Amino acid sequence: MKSSYQVHASGEGEEFIPIFSEGDEKRLNQVKVPAQLPVLALRNAVLFPGVIMPINISRDKSVKLARAAYSADKNIAAVMQRDAKQDNPTFDDLHHTGTAARILRLFEIPDGSTTIVLQGTRRIALESMVSDDPFFVANVQVLNDIAPTPSENYDLIVGSIRDVSMTIIKLSPHLAPDAGFTVKNINNRQFLINYLASNTEVNGDEKQKLLEINDIEQRAAALLELLLRERKALELKSEIQQKAHKGIDQLNREFFLHEQMKTIQAELGGNPVEQEVKLLREKAKAKKWSEEVAAVFEREAAKTEKMMPHSGEYPVQLNYLQVLVDLPWGEYSKDKLDLDEAQKVLDGDHYGLEEVKERMLEHLAVIKLKGDLKSPILCLYGPPGVGKTSLGKSVAKALGREFGRISLGGLHDEAEIRGHRKTYIGAMPGRIIQAIKKCKTSNPVIILDEVDKVGNDYRGDPSSALLEVLDPEQNATFYDNFLELDYDLSHVLFITTANNIATIHPALCDRMEMISVSGYTQEEKVEIVKRHLLPRLLKDHGVEPQQLQIPDELIAAIIEDYTRESGVRGVEKQLAKIIRHTAKLIASGKAYKPVLTPAALIEALRMPKFFKDKALDNSFTGVATGLAWTPNGGEILFVEASISKGKGTITTTGSLGDVMKESAVIALEYVRAQDEYLKIDPKMFTENNLHIHVPEGAIPKDGPSAGVTMVTAIASIFTGRKVRRGLAMTGEATLRGKVLPIGGVKEKILAAKRAGINNILLPVENKRDIDEIKKEYLQGLNFIYVDTIRDVLDAALGN
Repeated sequence: MKSSYQVHASGEGEEFIPIFSEGDEKRLNQVKVPAQLPVLALRNAVLFPGVIMPINISRDKSVKLARAAYSADKNIAAVMQRDAKQDNPTFDDLHHTGTAARILRLFEIPDGSTTIVLQGTRRIALESMVSDDPFFVANVQVLNDIAPTPSENYDLIVGSIRDVSMTIIKLSPHLAPDAGFTVKNINNRQFLINYLASNTEVNGDEKQKLLEINDIEQRAAALLELLLRERKALELKSEIQQKAHKGIDQLNREFFLHEQMKTIQAELGGNPVEQEVKLLREKAKAKKWSEEVAAVFEREAAKTEKMMPHSGEYPVQLNYLQVLVDLPWGEYSKDKLDLDEAQKVLDGDHYGLEEVKERMLEHLAVIKLKGDLKSPILCLYGPPGVGKTSLGKSVAKALGREFGRISLGGLHDEAEIRGHRKTYIGAMPGRIIQAIKKCKTSNPVIILDEVDKVGNDYRGDPSSALLEVLDPEQNATFYDNFLELDYDLSHVLFITTANNIATIHPALCDRMEMISVSGYTQEEKVEIVKRHLLPRLLKDHGVEPQQLQIPDELIAAIIEDYTRESGVRGVEKQLAKIIRHTAKLIASGKAYKPVLTPAALIEALRMPKFFKDKALDNSFTGVATGLAWTPNGGEILFVEASISKGKGTITTTGSLGDVMKESAVIALEYVRAQDEYLKIDPKMFTENNLHIHVPEGAIPKDGPSAGVTMVTAIASIFTGRKVRRGLAMTGEATLRGKVLPIGGVKEKILAAKRAGINNILLPVENKRDIDEIKKEYLQGLNFIYVDTIRDVLDAALGN
């Protein structure tokens, strides 16, 4: 409800028509409404017949209208606009039902605003617009109200309206006390309905609907419904406020009750807080922690005893003490120092990975001789699926230590490593301390998985936090923000894993011992399938070994025709498909052969997905096969060159990076410089355009190792000599004709073997990398070592 507005003004003005008693509305009906009226657009306000309402006007049209009407007959039409936010409404933006009104007073305020006081007379309908300049003028038609027939129902509705409005006035603190007096003294029921409809706290659209109702009794019923809704909202608000006050009183009451309870429990000798702290103190007696930690525990325990159990800080403090007690301070598991047994465990779980196994055995040997040694920080890097993460479990098993794993992929918050301070709600230790707590020993093996995928943002840089964790000289005093104490991590064996060491923080790389875990050869994959994958998958799927046997040649076919990877994750998925297909046949009772046949293999896996012959196609000039390294292992790479009539421009395509584009320019310049040696007409370079393309254009490519491949492809297209069949190459080319060494040699060799390429051209300085690779990897391969680009061209181009 809104309080009524009383007008007191001096000077000439129109006298308002008093309507308080029954029958007074006849005075309004005697008011003559002109056929044409200036139209005042109202924002979110509806004027009812008989009601006096002040209106603040600021729009230029409205001010002109008010002045013109006030100086004439003072008659206007007050109509609400459909959208209150619209500053310049058109005639169609107005509701077509409004109220004819008389301007009782017009006030020009010194601040420039204008206020008019209106009294509604008759409801009217806008028929048509006569003019819109300088303000709206419209043809109007008077709408006659349908007077109610005297009945008990109408009397009850009006009585209810009066009672509900009195309740609303009492519940609304912002309404003036004399508002109730006004409502009590309005005896004219029709005016009471219009007065309350105009002043009720509902939006303009609801009021407009009331104004458009012709029948007075129906308007009264609709008004009663709105007033009841308003009363319910006010009652609910009042109830919520009372509950809030009651809740505050309840808190005070609980405080006094808790104090009394503490007193009673002290008399009976059983305070629950003291009991919890007592249990923690009993556990603390068995701890092998330092005097500093013991002093901190005792200080925090004494603080906890003085706290109220219902206080917000109490659970944080109790959780802190619990973490202190649960951590294995000075508790170490005993290492298994039998080197032969450790070798058996490592060989039993993983095939290959000799360098990692050798490093673990060396660590065990030193511990056996010296009795103590700071644990090394190892980083196993290589393509996915080669067993880096699972190797950690095998190392822990071989050493007889507990095993923990922390995934760092996508980590952005430094607090995940160092922990949160106790002042924060939900504070907890960092992941390192949580892993130690879970392992219940201070010398576990902890795998830090995907260390190359750690991010950083406004919450800190986790890579910098790892510097302390992974530094053998610093991690003896690792500081966790939650503990606010140093914890010794020097006996923890940290093993990190990564796919691409280029994205690891350089300072972090410097602290770790980098061990390359490269891809497997086909022979190694066959052994891994037979020894590890197939037995485990058969067991997981409930298939007995005698129910499905896969010959070695079919295992090799699965590896060669259905996967293209350095690891064995894809092979594992294909084997699982075959076993599920067999399990379906067994479960349905259909006949099948326990020994897998080529036909059954195709039935289970469909047709082969990969083919070797694409790497062997050299029927065109200008095509050379290169070798590339990726985070997923080695790949073969084709470089295609073509020439067309033009002005000697060079175009590169295939999503090449800047370094690779520069290699193409260097390659062309070298071939131009060697035109006599290669017997190329110099006009070929000026009269033809060169286009270099590296297929699989959706995949970005970069790096200098394709330099010799580009030189070979360009020389081939300009000389018309095809590249030697079954040859792949890698190496960086320089303008002076030198071939520089490259990295990822083992991965590139494995890629060549997978593609069936036996002849590999390498920089002479990479011969030392070949000498370090096991002989099994090199079986069947012929290496051609080159020092200059001329050596490359002599070896690569046919006659």
